[in-house]
Amino acid sequence: MPKDTSIKSVLIIGSGPIIIGQACEFDYSGSQAALSLKEEGIEVSIINSNPATIMTDKVIADHVYLLPLNVDSIEQILQERKIDAVLPTMGGQTALNLAKEADERGIWEKYGVKIIGVDIAAIEKTENREEFRQLMVDIGVGVAPSKIANSFLEGKEAAQEIGFPLVIRPSYTLGGSGGGFVHKKEEFDAALTKGLTASPTHEVLVEQAVIGWKEFELELLRDSNDNVIIICSIENFDPMGIHTGDSITVAPAMTLSDRAYQDMRNQAIKMMRAIGTFAGGCNVQFSVNPANDDIIAIEINPRVSRSSALASKATGYPIAKIAAKLAIGYNLDELQNQITKTTSAYFEPTLDYVIVKIPRWNFDKFPGANTELGLQMKAVGEVMGIGRSFNEALQKACQSLEIGRAGLGADGKQDRNVEDIMYKLEHPSWDRLFAVKDALRIGVPIESVRKATKIDKWFLNEINELVMLENELKRYSLNNIPKDTFLTLKQKGFSDVQIAWLLGVTEDEVYEKRKELGLRRVYKIVDTCAAEFPAQTPYYYSTYEGENESIPSDKKKVIVLGSGPNRIGQGIEFDYSCVHGLIAAKEEGYESIMVNCNPETVSTDFNMADKLYFEPVFWEHVREIIDLEKPEGVIVQLGGQTALKMAEKLTQHGVKIIGTSFENMDIAEDRGRFSDLLKELDIPYPKYGVAESAEEAIKVANEVGYPVLVRPSYVLGGQGMSIVINDEDLERAVVKLLGDLPGNRVLIDHFLDRAEEAESDSIYDGEQVHIIGLMEHIEPAGIHSGDSSAVLPPYTLSANVTKKMEDYTEKLARALDIRGLMNIQFAIKNEDVYVIEANPRASRTVPFIAKAYDVPYVNIAAKVMLGTKKLKDFTIERKLEGYAIKQPVFSYDKFPEVTKQLGPEMKSTGEAILFIKTLEDPYFVKLNKEKSMYLSK
Repeated sequence: MPKDTSIKSVLIIGSGPIIIGQACEFDYSGSQAALSLKEEGIEVSIINSNPATIMTDKVIADHVYLLPLNVDSIEQILQERKIDAVLPTMGGQTALNLAKEADERGIWEKYGVKIIGVDIAAIEKTENREEFRQLMVDIGVGVAPSKIANSFLEGKEAAQEIGFPLVIRPSYTLGGSGGGFVHKKEEFDAALTKGLTASPTHEVLVEQAVIGWKEFELELLRDSNDNVIIICSIENFDPMGIHTGDSITVAPAMTLSDRAYQDMRNQAIKMMRAIGTFAGGCNVQFSVNPANDDIIAIEINPRVSRSSALASKATGYPIAKIAAKLAIGYNLDELQNQITKTTSAYFEPTLDYVIVKIPRWNFDKFPGANTELGLQMKAVGEVMGIGRSFNEALQKACQSLEIGRAGLGADGKQDRNVEDIMYKLEHPSWDRLFAVKDALRIGVPIESVRKATKIDKWFLNEINELVMLENELKRYSLNNIPKDTFLTLKQKGFSDVQIAWLLGVTEDEVYEKRKELGLRRVYKIVDTCAAEFPAQTPYYYSTYEGENESIPSDKKKVIVLGSGPNRIGQGIEFDYSCVHGLIAAKEEGYESIMVNCNPETVSTDFNMADKLYFEPVFWEHVREIIDLEKPEGVIVQLGGQTALKMAEKLTQHGVKIIGTSFENMDIAEDRGRFSDLLKELDIPYPKYGVAESAEEAIKVANEVGYPVLVRPSYVLGGQGMSIVINDEDLERAVVKLLGDLPGNRVLIDHFLDRAEEAESDSIYDGEQVHIIGLMEHIEPAGIHSGDSSAVLPPYTLSANVTKKMEDYTEKLARALDIRGLMNIQFAIKNEDVYVIEANPRASRTVPFIAKAYDVPYVNIAAKVMLGTKKLKDFTIERKLEGYAIKQPVFSYDKFPEVTKQLGPEMKSTGEAILFIKTLEDPYFVKLNKEKSMYLSK
C-alpha cells in the first residue's frame, strides 16, 4: 500500500529532558523520524521540552514547540495548527503515556487527529502487566508464573503462592523504576510498597524470578500488510537480574542455538501480531533457561526503544526512519535499503562483524548510592565497539568508556585481591567486567567465575583468551615479537598502550614498531548485507585485515571529534554542537568527517557526516584516522572535555586545531596561567593557590581564607570539586582527590559565600566579539552551573554589572585570541564582578541560548572557527519575549538512599526549557524562594 495521502502534517512527541532510563536514543529516533517524514513532503511539528538536543532544532522539523510535555501543551498546538496525525512511538515511555492520557481525555478525537505507528490498545496490552501475561497465555507464548496485585494484601497472597525469589514489576514505569528482586520473605513488604507507589496505576506484577537465565532481545519492524522482519538479535552478556539498560550487550546473539533462535523469532512475530494492527517498530525481550533452552517472554515495547538505536547503529538499518515511513502507510517492499540504495528495505540485515555495547555509569556523583546493579536502570549513557571478533569489539568499547582504561585490563589498573574480585563477581556493579578479567588473570577457574556470575561460558572463554595472549606476549621484547603474535594482539583489540604496558616500553615505540612491521588498521564499511551488495553509505569501523574500504578523497576535509558516552557533566548538548559543526563544514565546502562511539546520538547517524568513523575517541584510533584522511584540521571545541583533552597530543603531532589554538586553550584551563592573565587585564578573580599535597593545601587555604573551593585541574562537570570550611575537611578532600587523580594538581580558590552567579557565552572571530547570551543563575554561587536554573536575559543584575560582564568577556576573548565559542562563569558580590573560569569551547548553555533566541549560534561559530566567515557576514536577530529558564532535571529517584544536595560537582542528568512572560510567573516565584534550599558542600 503506498503512503496515506490524507496525512499532510504530523506531530511527533519527544521524550523530554534526559533522565536515567530515558536518554538521547529517543532524540536520535525522533530526529530520524522527522527527517524521514519531511522527505515525503509532510509538514512536521515536534513537541519536546529539551533544549539540548538537535531534535528541537529547526534543521530537523518545520515547527518546534519547546513546551512542557503535558496534555494542555498538546491542546495548545492543536488549536494553533492543523495536525492530521500524531506519532508517539519515538519519544520513549513519556510519549506513549502522554498519547494515552490525551486519548483518555478525548483530545485526539476532538481535533480529528489520527494516532499512527501504534494503537492505544497495544500500549494498554503491553504496559498493563496482567493483560500482557494473559495475552501470552492465550497465544501460547511462555511466561514466568506470576500474579497481579493492586493492594498490599493481594501482593502478599501472590508471594505465598509463587514462592521466593520473586521479582516485582510495576505497571507503566520506565527504566525499571520501582521494580526489584526479593530473595527472602523479610524483604518483601518494603519492596511491594515501593512497587505499588511507583506505578501510576498502583499495580504490580509479582513474578517468579528467573535469575541467572540468559537474556535476549529482538528488534522487529512490521508494515500494514503484516510483513514482519527481524532487524537484529541482541544477547545480554549479563544474565537475567540486571536491567537491559545496565547490561553489556552483544549483537548478533553469540550463544543461541539455531533451533532456539528460530523458536524465538516465531514467538516474537506472533507476539507483535497479537498486540494490534499498527505498522512500526517493536522491541521484544526473552529469557532462556541455559539448562534446556526453554524460552519465556519478558516484555514487548510497541515503540522504538533504547535497543532500537543500538540495533540501527549496529546494523546500519535505520529503524526509526523506516518505522516512520511504515506509519504513514508504506509497505516494506516499497522502500529502499538506505545503505545500498539499490535493494529493498524488505530484508533482514546480515552482520559480518560483532558489536559490543557497554553502559556508562556515574556512581561517583552520588556518594552513598547503592551501586549494585539490578532491575532498576542506573546507567547514564553507553558506548559501542565494532570489531571482527567479540574480543576486538569488547576492547574497543572499553577504550571508549572514558574511565581511564586502555582496554580490558593490561594497563596497570588491575585488581589482585582475590576476596575483592570474588565480591565484585557476585555483586555486579560498573566494574564487574574488569573483575571477570582480573579473576581469570590470577588463575580463578572459568567454572568458578561462571558459578559466581552466571555469565555464559562462551564469553568467559573468550576473555580467558585475552589472558593467554598477554602471557604469551610476556615471553618477548618489542624487538623480537613475531609479526604474527603482534597481528593477533591487534586483531583481538589490544591497544598500543596495553602492549606498551605489558612490554615496559612507550606507546609511541609500539606504534613505530607496528608501522615498521606493516601492521596498519584498515577500515570496513557497515553495509547491512555482509558485502553481498555494494554500499553507498560512508559508515566505517576499523580492524586488522587485508583490504581497506575507506578510500580518502582529494577534497579538503575537516574531522569533528565527538563527545563519547553521555555522562553527568557531558551530555547531549555537546552532540548537538558536533552535529551543527558537521553541517557548517559541509555548507562551507569541506568534506565533514565524524569520529564518535556513542550509539544513542544523532552525530553517529550515517546521514549526518560525509564520512562516519564509529570508533573510540581514543588517541590511537583518532591518530590513525588522521594518518589516513590527512584533514585540513580537527575540530575539538564542540565535543566537550572528551575532544578537548586531545588538543595537546594533536598539537604535538603537528595536526592543525581548527578554532582556538591549544596554547591559548591551555591558558584558560591552567589556573595559574589564567589568573596571571586576569591580573594583567585588571579583571577581579577570587584569591587562589595551587597545591600538590595536603600540607601545601592547608598553607594555601589559610592564605586565601576559608571557605575555599577545592578542585583538580582539567575536569568537566565539576568532577571532584567541593567547598570546605576548615583544615580537617580540606585535608580529607585533597587526599581523596590526589588518590583519584594521581599526578594532578589541586586548585584552592577563596569561595565567595552568598555571591550571585552568572555566565556569558560569546563568539570571537579575531576582530569582533558577539555576546550570544548573558544568564543569571537563580541559585547562589556554590551550586554547579549545570545544576543551576539559568535565566536569560538576567533578571536582577544592574546595568553596571552586566556592562562589566560584557567588558570582561571582550577583554578575555581578545587576550586568549579565541576563534569560535567561549563560556565565562562570573560571581557577583556587592556589585563587584569576579571571573571564576573561562571555557574556550562550546558549553552546555549554547544550545539553550540558540533555542531561546532562535539563532543558529553553533552554525555561526563553526563557520567562524573554520575561518570561512566573519561575524559581520551574519544577520543576527534575537526573538525572545519575556524570559527563558534552563531547568536542570535530576535522576535522584534512581538512588532513593541519596539525599538531594547540590554543590560544586554537577549532578543533573538533563534539562528542560521554560518560557515565562513576566517575573510574576508562579513557577519562577517558587524557584526564586527555594534558591538556596539544596546548597551543600
